[in-house]
Amino acid sequence: MSLNWKEINLILEELELEGSQIQGVVQSAFEVIVMRLHKKGQTRHLLVSLSSGACRVHETFSSFPKSDKPLRFAQFLNSRIVNGWITEAVQLGDNRIVKITVKRGEFTYNLYLRLWSNAANFIVTDDAGTVLDAMRRLPKRGEITGGHYPLLTAEDTAASNLPNRLPIAEVPDHLPAVGQGISAANVVPKEKPRREYVIREIPGQGSFNKKIDEFYAAQGGSLSLDALREQARRTCEGSIGRINAALERLREKEAKFADAERYKIYGDLILSNIGAIKPDDKWLAVEEGGEIVRIELEPRVNPSAQAGKYFDRYKKAKSGLEEIQREISAGERELKEVTEKLNRLLGESNPLVLAKLLKGTERVSVSPAKKEKTRPGLTFKRGDWLIIVGRDANENDKLLRRYVNGNDLWLHARDYHGSYVFIKKRSGKTVPLDILLDAGNLAVFYSKGRNNREGDLFYTHVKYLRRAKNGPKGLVIPTQEKNLHIKLDDARLRSLENCRVY
Repeated sequence: MSLNWKEINLILEELELEGSQIQGVVQSAFEVIVMRLHKKGQTRHLLVSLSSGACRVHETFSSFPKSDKPLRFAQFLNSRIVNGWITEAVQLGDNRIVKITVKRGEFTYNLYLRLWSNAANFIVTDDAGTVLDAMRRLPKRGEITGGHYPLLTAEDTAASNLPNRLPIAEVPDHLPAVGQGISAANVVPKEKPRREYVIREIPGQGSFNKKIDEFYAAQGGSLSLDALREQARRTCEGSIGRINAALERLREKEAKFADAERYKIYGDLILSNIGAIKPDDKWLAVEEGGEIVRIELEPRVNPSAQAGKYFDRYKKAKSGLEEIQREISAGERELKEVTEKLNRLLGESNPLVLAKLLKGTERVSVSPAKKEKTRPGLTFKRGDWLIIVGRDANENDKLLRRYVNGNDLWLHARDYHGSYVFIKKRSGKTVPLDILLDAGNLAVFYSKGRNNREGDLFYTHVKYLRRAKNGPKGLVIPTQEKNLHIKLDDARLRSLENCRVY
């Protein structure tokens, strides 16, 4: 619902803008401008909206956000009309075009607010009618810098030269004689029937400006609370659904790994019953805890080797279970954050503030199991220090090639395959011991020596790494390395998990 011309007149009469000084301009959204006005010790805020279906101008009594980055048109207005004085503010006839004349020093500016739903615009001209800028730049209409916008007055619009004054032709009631065509001489012009407008009854208390402000805050077009809240639901609930689906898949994997102890028991039972296993046996059936346990065997494979395979499966399952549980914990935290964000958005009662908040919410992240990462591996942020972990040869190689620099610190388990861990360099800073211990714990934890609970590392700067000639992907030979012995610290690892960046 846009304002009609009678409502615009009533709003301007209540505001009495003449004599007001413009003290600031804020562009809360692309189609919304708020001007701060001061007159006789009173400060008011004039809102201009070009939103389709909600074109309007009125005083706003609600708080409004400032853009994080000032938009072009607001910057232009601040450079030209701030500290200027309004000398005239009128509607041009009944055409829903408001003309505000601003005097600043020796310069005069005309602000035209065209409040037409399908062709709204905010145009600024000089006193000769040259367009200085427009909120919507429309070259075909000449509404661009350097274009010309006719200098209109209220008297101009009284004539039939604007869209809703155009006459239409009416064919006479009698038909012309045979051979006589219809010509301009026998067509009687008829004016288009005028639609009668009234000032609508708006619920609420106070001035018409206040009622209109409250009405549009609740129902006004694309900036309405209902529309914005629905947008918030679509954005956040989509993310919530994706996170829940990812968590369900992770919990299914968790259930599969949950019986890791079974593989260890199988290995122990095979070793304790080696004498009972024959070369061609496919199963070993033994009693354990009053029950018969059947263990699958590979024929003609040494029983000790078969036990070793079950121990390897136990280690892999246990390691995988810990990783999955960390991902589940991270997903649950993210689910809580998105849910809380949705509740905050739905609780916001100011549509301008809600519109601004939604700009950031459009990028609500999805589950770490699904989202596309800009950097491979795991990232941890402890204070101002960044620690990056490559979990396999591919990630190690990508990090080395694209994401680390010569002065970054590199750590790796000395006697085991495992992750490359990098500490990003900070200008003028030496890596603190606490950060070095964090990175060292990660290097041991993400190595094949994790189950030993301790191990030796070497560390050096990336610039002292040399790629192994004809070696596998990611393999490097360090120089000028130093040694570090690390015992895994569970408390430190738990605190690092809280510092993980997703």
